[in-house]
Amino acid sequence: MLDNNQLLRFTTAGSVDDGKSTLIGRLLFDSKSIFEDQLEAIENTSKQKGHDGVDLALFTDGLRDEREQGITIDVAYRYFTTPKRKFIIADTPGHIQYTRNMVTGASTANAAIILVDARHGVIEQTKRHAFIASLLQIPHVIVCINKMDLVDFSEEAYNTVISQFEEFSSKLLVKDVRFIPISALLGDNVVNRSKNMDWYQGAPLLHTLETMHISSDINKVDARFPVQTVLRPQSEEFRDYRGYAGRMASGVLRKNDEITVMPSGFTSKIKSIDTFSGEAEEAFAPMSISITLEDDIDISRGDMIVRSNNKPEALQDIEVMLCWLNNSPAKPRAKYTIKHTSNEQKAMIKEVLYKIDINTLNRSSDDTEMSMNDISKVRIRTTKPLMVDSYRENRTTGSIILIDDATNETVAAGMIV
Repeated sequence: MLDNNQLLRFTTAGSVDDGKSTLIGRLLFDSKSIFEDQLEAIENTSKQKGHDGVDLALFTDGLRDEREQGITIDVAYRYFTTPKRKFIIADTPGHIQYTRNMVTGASTANAAIILVDARHGVIEQTKRHAFIASLLQIPHVIVCINKMDLVDFSEEAYNTVISQFEEFSSKLLVKDVRFIPISALLGDNVVNRSKNMDWYQGAPLLHTLETMHISSDINKVDARFPVQTVLRPQSEEFRDYRGYAGRMASGVLRKNDEITVMPSGFTSKIKSIDTFSGEAEEAFAPMSISITLEDDIDISRGDMIVRSNNKPEALQDIEVMLCWLNNSPAKPRAKYTIKHTSNEQKAMIKEVLYKIDINTLNRSSDDTEMSMNDISKVRIRTTKPLMVDSYRENRTTGSIILIDDATNETVAAGMIV
């Protein structure tokens, strides 16, 4: 049985005018997730623009520039709930100059909805978004073949897109790909089944999102607990309490487990696991907990508690797929702050190994300059070791960000290879 409190994050991607914002508007509208005053405001805006009905795209295109140009620029987050599940939608832009926005919006997603115009099939932009979804290891990809009403709800057009996408995606690391023929404008197969496509026997989009199995997406094997802070209450009741607080990144920890603290390598046993609602026998991702140990060990923010028989690598030289987010290009051998879980160190980009051409997916080792929206494989050197897993194994302990010390801006986000 599904847990109705389970949260599913999904991102939408697709080329400009493929109907991403209209699809989200239709999802919210048909699932009764829009407040009356919102609906009224958008009905009025639609009338002013001369539309016959409600322009569903206005539910998500919140910025004035977006409404004026009819495009999505920034990542818009929308929240809605059905009796079966809670959802967070990241509506990301389709334009190539907003690649960084898609990377940001998709980095925590369980699923990616990639829209394809049934008339145009799989185009360059579709391939780019599928590649980014694969790079970010999004576990589930739903390819929504939209505007089926403009190809007379043709099964042949639907099958053509499937074969085009499968031919391309066979080279990518995507575990679960599903295809749904829809018309976001008319609502076919979005929340309700389509009467116009009897040949399609699958579930509509909302039902697919509500029933998708996401519990196994979290790594339950490798126990990783990055320490955020040390708790010393100093109260009468908890005079000798010394707890290490943080959020489980992955895996499971239980009372009496043999643990090792990294990077020091000291070992101990778990004495207790405390949560907001009391003591627990075990903790698993993404619970926020406080752990006490049998021995007094010097532990501080940035250290990681792991099982003694299952440790991450402690590395100072790290290979990373880096997406550059900043307007200013990367400076050769400049110092940055690297943030990995709760650990912060100084770091330097030692070497750019190659840059990926987002259009052709070819690798270029000649062009090593990194400017905004570029995705490159780089080698980073840190001042002290970081306890890392590969991003493919663990999205939490396999991701980093780089911060410019002078401006305090986040300049890049990366996936450890």
